[in-house]
Amino acid sequence: MKNFLLAAFAAGAITGCTWVQLTAEGKNVSLVSIDLIGNCERIGRATSKTLGSIVMVERGGGRLQEELLTLARNEAGRMGGNTVAPESLIDNGQQDFGVYNCPR
Repeated sequence: MKNFLLAAFAAGAITGCTWVQLTAEGKNVSLVSIDLIGNCERIGRATSKTLGSIVMVERGGGRLQEELLTLARNEAGRMGGNTVAPESLIDNGQQDFGVYNCPR
């Protein structure tokens, strides 16, 4: 039974389940590139971390990026920001984002 549950978990993770859900606060946060920050006020940094691999299987870059962005948007919303901009590349399942308040 234990092996079955482990296999089911791994299969779900590999086939594309996203474990991170966007919160109500996160829905109000936009993603922009760092060169579009312009008149925005920086209020902090969000460091997102998720699993880069599950059961020794490397996760797809798109799904990993999506989860990291969702985590960053959720954190920015909790901080009172309305915009995030990536400040680093993904490294070992982790990425840094600047959190900003931008005029709408």
